[in-house]
Amino acid sequence: MNSSVKRFLTILNRALPLTECRCGACGRIAPHSDLKGGSSLCQDCRNALFDAASAPCPGCGQFPTAPQTVPTLCGECRRKPRPWRRVIVCGPYSGRLKDLVLQYKFNQRLDLGRQLQECALAAYTTAMQRFQDMQGPELIIPVPLHGRRLLGRGFNQAKEIGRLLSSRMGAAIEQRALERVRRTVPQMRLARAERATNIAGAFAAKQELVCGKRILLIDDIMTTGSTLEECTRVLLAAGASEVDVLVLARA
Repeated sequence: MNSSVKRFLTILNRALPLTECRCGACGRIAPHSDLKGGSSLCQDCRNALFDAASAPCPGCGQFPTAPQTVPTLCGECRRKPRPWRRVIVCGPYSGRLKDLVLQYKFNQRLDLGRQLQECALAAYTTAMQRFQDMQGPELIIPVPLHGRRLLGRGFNQAKEIGRLLSSRMGAAIEQRALERVRRTVPQMRLARAERATNIAGAFAAKQELVCGKRILLIDDIMTTGSTLEECTRVLLAAGASEVDVLVLARA
């Protein structure tokens, strides 16, 4: 690039400062100051996908009827604790978040992945602020798909959701750490009582990869939590020091 072109571009940039860009979700023009932390989402879209003012139960991930800012275990989770240390949820499985997850997962809308990644990052960052004893993960593990299902879908949505967290926190995503060793009927086709039996024995963890590590287990949707519970138990049995769970939506 010659010097005259450089001077022209410099003058143009000063005359027409690029102070606005478009939200990656709704397409509206938003000032750079609104796109916090490198996010591509405007404030309205962040609020629609993740409500930082409401804290779900850290045991089951259900949102209380009356919004609470301090995470509090519900009565059921006090009676029957879950195997993980805490579950982090972006929001209920409804509205724009539900539409985004469905489009991304089943309609091959991979272009929506960045929005979901930023939603997950916002939820995890908020959890770090709420839980004073919480440390960042040493390893990020996506709930694995069976090989045939991965071949059919073409990607593991749980792994893709964790990419931004991995780059921001310096924790590697390790797919090899947890393997689905048995193909199962999709959980969404089963009644609540059948899900735990269906998923039992479906996973195996590599002890040499997870032993002594703080794990962040990632999935897209949590319904009964049977799959996540089975994965967590397998990781803890393989020597993981603790397991936190992060999901986009709680059904």
